[in-house]
Amino acid sequence: MIVNLRSHFNQDYTPAQYAELLALLHQRCGVPVKFRVAETPIFLTRDLLDGIAQSGIRLSERLTADPAYLAAARLAIPAGYRVASETSRPNFLTADFALIRDSDGQLSPRLVELQAFPSVYAYQAILNAAYRDIYSLDAKFNDRLQARPETFLSGLNEDSYWQLLGKTIVGSHDPETVVLTEVDPFHQKTLPDFNLTAQKLGIAVVDIASIEPEGSRLTYRGSGGRRIPISRIYNRAIADELIASNIQLQFDLERSWNVEWAGHPNWYFLISKFSIPFLCRPEAQSDGQPSLEPDPVVPPSVFVSDFLAGPGRIQLESAGVPLPALSTDAVYSSLLLKPLFSFAGKGIQFDPTHAQLLAIPPENRGDYLLQQRMSFVPTIETPFGATQFEIRILYLWPDGGELFPAISLARLGRGRMMGVDHNRNLEWVGASGAFFPVA
Repeated sequence: MIVNLRSHFNQDYTPAQYAELLALLHQRCGVPVKFRVAETPIFLTRDLLDGIAQSGIRLSERLTADPAYLAAARLAIPAGYRVASETSRPNFLTADFALIRDSDGQLSPRLVELQAFPSVYAYQAILNAAYRDIYSLDAKFNDRLQARPETFLSGLNEDSYWQLLGKTIVGSHDPETVVLTEVDPFHQKTLPDFNLTAQKLGIAVVDIASIEPEGSRLTYRGSGGRRIPISRIYNRAIADELIASNIQLQFDLERSWNVEWAGHPNWYFLISKFSIPFLCRPEAQSDGQPSLEPDPVVPPSVFVSDFLAGPGRIQLESAGVPLPALSTDAVYSSLLLKPLFSFAGKGIQFDPTHAQLLAIPPENRGDYLLQQRMSFVPTIETPFGATQFEIRILYLWPDGGELFPAISLARLGRGRMMGVDHNRNLEWVGASGAFFPVA
């Protein structure tokens, strides 16, 4: 944390500035932002952000280079959602990290979740720009640090960021033939991001349920009902929402269509919470050298099926996770129970009991994860006391290009969980951005 900036920001802050921030976001997004925006951005060192970003690259490259892991993950894709023409790698990746105190008392990042699915790339850039404008961050950084505030990673600036985002989403296609798809997109909380993406890249926002097949092509209805062939789909529709809402699509996801996916849907399953127990295990090396130790940024995690069978429990205990004696009354206060394929923290259970684990049908126990519960360290000083945060790195992986950490977002909270829905009726919490100084 950059303490100098933090203290002066808090001293200079006024509620009127926050009101101006929300009004500016409404104006630039074209619609109200219906999730809570934090009053403040956070100020981090470049070394911290770069180190966290490299951890996400290291983990994702380990997974994409492991055919045995990918084959196991592919089996977890629900029937009917194994989308044809799977790409060799994801176009989008997000990695969430918390800061904890390690055994030496030092602040250290720990992985919360790794997900090969798009996030709010357009909205986050606009949010950070609004923070910069409303709070005069250029002047604050110059006065206090003789530096400028930066929010883009990998040496990107505002122009090159949007170019990279356009290359990843649109590729070489006519933007009119590229669509952003979601379930009922105009009633989603992420509509500000959809609007900004459409505005910046010239693509259409389309309800995935309205896409119509025509021969080997997929089409959408443009102005006046004109049917327009789709060349590329920027997919924001989450499979578990399609399943939970029993959405009936007009086209078969498993059929091979003459269309490209910007963010192939299978990668939502291939790099997800499903990967974490694999990343916890020693990594075998093909050259006969001893296995690599589990990556230290990954908290110990096992599938419920393995835990109840015995080996998973042994693995957690060997990793130093304290567990109560085995009994039906046991409460696992050091663990979180997580469904593998859910979004925004849905279904996470604190303090799971052994009886709850046994109540999961045996055929579904591989769909749940037990992960060591992490104690987030409150490090952001606010008028309401120290607040904890989670940092998310948003990566872009354009076709034929490299994996780029592109931008970060932050979530501030004082609740049990970091999501904006879990910190209602609180101030100085919510969705935020991260800035670092550049000379």
